[in-house]
Amino acid sequence: MGLGHLCFVIGAQSLVARQSAPAEQDRNFGHFTIGASLGQLIGPIAAGYLISERDGAMARTSALALLVSAVVAAVSFTSLWRIEHRGTGGSPRRSARKVPVGGILRTRGVPAGIFISLAVLSATDILTAYLPVVGEHRGIAPATVGLLLSLRAAATIACRLVMTPMLRAVGRAALLSTTCLLGGLLCAAIALPVPVWGLAVMLAVLGFCLGVGQPLSMTTVVQAAPVAARSTALALRLTGNRLGQVAAPAAAGLIAGVAGTAAPFVMLGALLAGAAGLGLRGGGTPAAGPPPGPAPGPRAEHPGVRRNSA
Repeated sequence: MGLGHLCFVIGAQSLVARQSAPAEQDRNFGHFTIGASLGQLIGPIAAGYLISERDGAMARTSALALLVSAVVAAVSFTSLWRIEHRGTGGSPRRSARKVPVGGILRTRGVPAGIFISLAVLSATDILTAYLPVVGEHRGIAPATVGLLLSLRAAATIACRLVMTPMLRAVGRAALLSTTCLLGGLLCAAIALPVPVWGLAVMLAVLGFCLGVGQPLSMTTVVQAAPVAARSTALALRLTGNRLGQVAAPAAAGLIAGVAGTAAPFVMLGALLAGAAGLGLRGGGTPAAGPPPGPAPGPRAEHPGVRRNSA
């Protein structure tokens, strides 16, 4: 199941990259992540309703939830034949050559996009895991903590809805670096003993800032990587995400054991500040390789010579 999910994410992101013009990739990756966020919002609610106890029959309702998930996946699978427009990618595939992984990682902009994605995802995961612990230490009710986390998630979705006008106003590099830096400051500020209303304001702004990183890091990696290696570059980005999901919680647990439960948020602040610096350097990297569009044919060169050698 995990391997299938990973293959789906890589394929879906590669599909968005192939079917989007360079000027539309930020918008389309934003829409892609909105869909993922809505699924993560609706899925647990629907699953919770389906597995809720009804006359003590928990096993039956759990099986029903799995069956409904399988049906939804099957329905989604039947729509795949209409997604790919194969007529747009014929000629570049013949001339494409394989690019080694080391070459992709050395391409300017790719490491920056991978690290930004890792930092933003790590911040989201650790925030979700440690905010309830901080709330317990400060006497905040679990229901209130749940509302605070939902507020953060809603702000993330709202951010992606208005990403296109923000990009027109400030550009990708400035937007990436500004939101990562502001998100880092807000993460570090969570360690301060602020009231609940102040925490709600900080989490709303933080969720808005964290909503920028994932879609724009996809665009950064896609436009920086060689055209023939974009799918591989996206896979490397996901690999970085998985490494971050392993290393960041381990580091957060170690720091929390030494300096207290609020200390991991300071670590997240430093991580996002580093991502802000990389976003300023690599966030505006243009696409590698030739621009899309029909390549000039050889017959356009030296027509007189072509006529004599016919």
